[in-house]
Amino acid sequence: MPDRPRLVLLVLTVLALASVICFMTLGVRGNWGFVLHFRGQKLAGLLLVACSVAVSTVLFQTVTNNRILTPSIMGFDALFILVQTSIMFFLGTGVFALMDPHLRFGLEVVLMVGFAGLLFRWLFLGEERSLHLVVLIGIVFGVFFRSLSGFMQRLLDPNAFQVLQDSFFASFSTIDPTLLGLSWGIVAVLGLVLWRMGHCFDILALGRAQAISLGVDYRRVVIVLLLIISVLVAVSTALVGPVTFFGLLVASLAHGLVGTSRHRYILPAAVLLAVICLVGGQTLMERVFAFDTALSIIIEFIGGITFIFLIIRGAAR
Repeated sequence: MPDRPRLVLLVLTVLALASVICFMTLGVRGNWGFVLHFRGQKLAGLLLVACSVAVSTVLFQTVTNNRILTPSIMGFDALFILVQTSIMFFLGTGVFALMDPHLRFGLEVVLMVGFAGLLFRWLFLGEERSLHLVVLIGIVFGVFFRSLSGFMQRLLDPNAFQVLQDSFFASFSTIDPTLLGLSWGIVAVLGLVLWRMGHCFDILALGRAQAISLGVDYRRVVIVLLLIISVLVAVSTALVGPVTFFGLLVASLAHGLVGTSRHRYILPAAVLLAVICLVGGQTLMERVFAFDTALSIIIEFIGGITFIFLIIRGAAR
């Protein structure tokens, strides 16, 4: 069906707009100005995370030429927990609680981007490596970071550990509004760079040899893309916390719904699906069902099932 991708994007756009409108207006009582300002800040954070996670996951899968791998599976989440634990362990509860949000945000972004740059450069810019090796490296780094974190956590005071534990889970309802301007500025600049590079994405999806034969400066393009992916993941993780399987969920749904591998359809579809999941899910959790359960737990559960399904389907093939 030639118009299927456009039809899917139209339906997803309508659903995303409906989610945003319901999130902003459902159950409003009292001063509309205050409520819209308060919810608008939260909405801006949700949209930023949706864009960052969706775009970074789709492009990472394009670079690695694999639809199972995501940046989070490669150890990002474990590194985030290690950074949080190290701050608490070496600097203490007082510094952890009172540290300037911009300083902590910058520290987390720099460390995660530095780690990603070293790891991705070794994995994807040298000789072609097997999928099993790539997954194994990600698991090894994740176990290593979690082991260091676990060791330091066992030495912490119980009260300090309780304070630290709150930062281990993604929270979409407590986004720091003072970081939104800086985060959106970074994402906007990176989005402009990606828009200028958009003509290369479909060619990269063909594989390294084909991309080089078609005239793409493979090494330069991949370095730039991996750097952008690292920054996008670092910004979203530092803003809300680790979300391991969310990117895999929306990317897999986008490929399944759109029915094509062209990035002009896959990228907006993944972003719209991420907006629907986050904004629509937060609306249902807060305004309709009044649940206290964190949205990230439900998303990670569904995303984990999706990951297992993709692994089983790949093994069956």
